[in-house]
Amino acid sequence: MTFCPPQLTSDKREAQAHELCLRLLTARSRTRSELADHLAKRGYPDDVAETALSRLVAVGLIDDADFAEQWVRSRRARAGKGKRALAAELRTKGVDADVIATALDGIDAAAERERAEQLVEQKLRREMLADDAKVMRRLVGMLARRGYSQSMAVAVVSDALAAERERRRV
Repeated sequence: MTFCPPQLTSDKREAQAHELCLRLLTARSRTRSELADHLAKRGYPDDVAETALSRLVAVGLIDDADFAEQWVRSRRARAGKGKRALAAELRTKGVDADVIATALDGIDAAAERERAEQLVEQKLRREMLADDAKVMRRLVGMLARRGYSQSMAVAVVSDALAAERERRRV
């Protein structure tokens, strides 16, 4: 059996951790917390993981603030998520509360309401308007699952239902 100095194995583990992080970042951008979790699951010691992650932060490959801004933009555009849902998703990804607040500052109430109106309009075109209560529950529930407040959801759906009834009447 050959003897390997501890420093050499530590350097090798850091290089392996660094390579793993790079592979994960190639697939998609990730938060520091997500990468730390991956490294922990693979059995990397905390000091090795910290060194690898610090190197990636130093060169700009890990940036939680940038990740949060991109996540908010993408999830609002594609999935129509509201502020509450976006904040919850970012928390599960390990993003700091201050970073989350900064990323969500760009969404004002008018923009959030406008996005909710777009979502309701898309769904409402395919709905039969035989039972307003049923349609109201369905659409308010859809908005609630996407993180919109109940009061906004009810107001948006009520207005949209009235407008759609008027449109179909003409």
